[in-house]
Amino acid sequence: MKTMKAFLVVALFSMLLMSNSGLAQDDKSYLVTVTKLHWNMDLDNFSMDEWKAVEKEYLDKVVKKNDFILGQEILLHSFTEDNTEILLVTTYDNWGAIEKAGDKDDELIKAAWPDEKARKAYFEKKGTYYARNHSDEIYSTVPGGKIPKGNFDKDMLYYVRVSHLTFPKDGTEKEYKDLSKQYFDAVTNKNDFIKAYYPNRHAWGADNTQFTEVYLVDSLADLDNALNKNRELFRATWNDDAKRKAYSDKMDKYFTGRHSDYIYKSVHELTK
Repeated sequence: MKTMKAFLVVALFSMLLMSNSGLAQDDKSYLVTVTKLHWNMDLDNFSMDEWKAVEKEYLDKVVKKNDFILGQEILLHSFTEDNTEILLVTTYDNWGAIEKAGDKDDELIKAAWPDEKARKAYFEKKGTYYARNHSDEIYSTVPGGKIPKGNFDKDMLYYVRVSHLTFPKDGTEKEYKDLSKQYFDAVTNKNDFIKAYYPNRHAWGADNTQFTEVYLVDSLADLDNALNKNRELFRATWNDDAKRKAYSDKMDKYFTGRHSDYIYKSVHELTK
């Protein structure tokens, strides 16, 4: 069980999140906000195309013109415990940029809808798609993800795995980074079924032990292929039982062994 955990979880330490397709793979850390929204299940005559058109208008007139927002995307439930959830994922340069982005949004909104009645009508329509409750988390990135060269031109599946760290007395930051780099170089980066890889760590929210890794794949079939390829590449690099056990024992001490899994689908038209 612990060896299997190492196959799938060890790559957490590379740490870069979704919504960073336009960011360079450098030593800089970014902040990523994740707002969990919910569909308004009482809305009659819902149209996905109309919803996309409303959100696309806001994306074009506000988000894409706001230089404090480095990247943004919307993810929809595919396989999660709540079919109403929608994730709005936004990447910023730093804490200050989050506040500045909000001020810039206000400025751009007034410029895009200068007439107060038209502005109110648009946002009332936009608001009808969502329930009133939402939640927010902020994550920080650490360099080392598998970053695509640009945005994808189709909807992608996002396999999200949330694991929990322990803080062993015999652990060191150097060991943890060395182990993660070994795995990333030997497995994640060589796995062609994984189109992008964005791990991240807790910065502000409910659980400071949380580590989240996000794998982007083309389909459910390719998710299965990716996990099988991970195992194959792992066994090829640590090529006997003793080596695999030694590696897994070192890595396992940094995790509780508890994790949860989610699958979301992106809306590629609504990506900055």
